Formats: sequence, C-alpha cells, structure tokens
Amino acid sequence: MTRSPVPPDAADRADPVPDALVARLRAAGCVFAEEEAALLRAAATGAADLEALADRRVTGEPLETVLGWVAFAGRRVAVGPGVFVPRRRTELLARAAVDLACAAAGTPAAGGPVVVELCCGVAAVATVVAQDVPGTRVHAADVDPVAVRWAAHNLGDHGAATTGDLFDALPADLRGRVDLLVANAPYVPTHAVATMPVESRAHEPRVAVDGGADGVDVQRRLLAGVDAWVRPGGHVAVETGERQAPVTAAAFPAGWVTHVLRDDDLDGTVVVGRRPA
Repeated sequence: MTRSPVPPDAADRADPVPDALVARLRAAGCVFAEEEAALLRAAATGAADLEALADRRVTGEPLETVLGWVAFAGRRVAVGPGVFVPRRRTELLARAAVDLACAAAGTPAAGGPVVVELCCGVAAVATVVAQDVPGTRVHAADVDPVAVRWAAHNLGDHGAATTGDLFDALPADLRGRVDLLVANAPYVPTHAVATMPVESRAHEPRVAVDGGADGVDVQRRLLAGVDAWVRPGGHVAVETGERQAPVTAAAFPAGWVTHVLRDDDLDGTVVVGRRPA
C-alpha cells in the first residue's frame, strides 16, 4: 500500500482524525497514513461508517475504491470495488485525447467529432474528453460489465458506454466515422502480473492488466481492426509501456504514421497513429 492517489492538499481540507486511525493505517502498511486517514474521515458519514471504511482499507482494498473516487486529470472520477483504478500515467493519454479531439472539432464534421475509448475501464479518458471538448460524440466500451456500469456513471449524459469485446461493443453506425480512438488496453506481460502490487492483484480484474506473452496481444487485436472504424485522416492513441512502444507502433496497420509521446513525470507512454487521408 504505497501509492498516494490524491492531490497533496486534498487531505489538508479534511477534518482532523483520531491518532488511533492513523496508527492503524500505518501498521497496515499505508505509507501516506495521515493523508489517507483524513480522506477516510471526510468520506465517512459517522463513526460507524468510518470504522467500516477503515476496515476495508486495512485489509488491502485500494484507497480509491474505498473512497469511491480517484483523482484524475484535475477531477474526481468515480470508481468502486472490482474495477481497475486509473493511474496518473494515463493522464498523458487523456491529454493527448483532448488535443486530438480539439483538432478534430476544428474540421468540418456533422455533429462534432466522434471519439471512442476501447478497453475503457471506468472511462476516465472518455470522461475527460466529454467534459473538456464540448460537442464531441463520445462512446466507451469494455469487456467487463462492472467497469462499464462505472463508465456509464462517469459519462452521464455526455456519452454512452457498452459492454463487449473491443469493436463488437460499438454501434454499427460508428464504423468508418471515428475521428479518434483511444485505448488503455492491458499491456502487462503475463509473466509479470505476479510481480504487481498485492493491492492490484487481489482487487483489480486480471483482464484489465494481462496483455499476453509480451504484453501487446490485446493491442494487436485492437489495432488490426482500426482501418474499418477510424476515418481516413483520423487518429488512434494507445497507452503502452516505455520499452514496448516500438512493438506497439509496429502493430499499427501499414501506411499509418506513428509517433511516441513520453512524460517522465507521469511515467506515461502513448503511441499515436494517424490513418492516411
């Protein structure tokens, strides 16, 4: 239990907390015990609720799902038990998606740009795009129905979320009309899943992290289908590992022009591809 998923000042705005709660969290291995205790106190409706929240946290449940939200790209994105919690590194993908969606919004297109997030999880990236680029038609999809319920909650009236395997989940009317497709497809190699933090292995779905032998299996399947869905001149942006970026780029269809975005502060890597016009 080592990561602090909240802004440094978020806990400062919470009410004072009992020292016993801080000590209990620290004993359970929470490095940021003071901040976490303040956040749990702020989220609790009373003493009994605080005790219940603390029980969940000290048994290893991620702080974000205990609280019901994760800090992401300057906002709170709703999460719950059993979903993959968006990481800060994915803010690079969100930033790239907003930039590309804004560029697409500046081109003539009836009804505004069409943006799709596949392997969306709770649709953190799609939610940012929907909120930051008005007029965008946003659609998110994931194979995990639990995640899709949270995605629908986060998108609200700003987009749609559906369950299914990659493109099978998309409405047929989007075929050939997508301006931007983004994906944080699983990219942890199967052999490396066992080395992930216990918090993740015990509480997040394996389907959200296991990318096959070299971590790029799901990306390959996704990229094999983009020509049928992304319009000529449209873009695809895929989060990947820094070392895997060349393999991810090579999986794009022939003729696509790719480049790699890297943010060392976020430890984020994204491969962006453009379909020939």
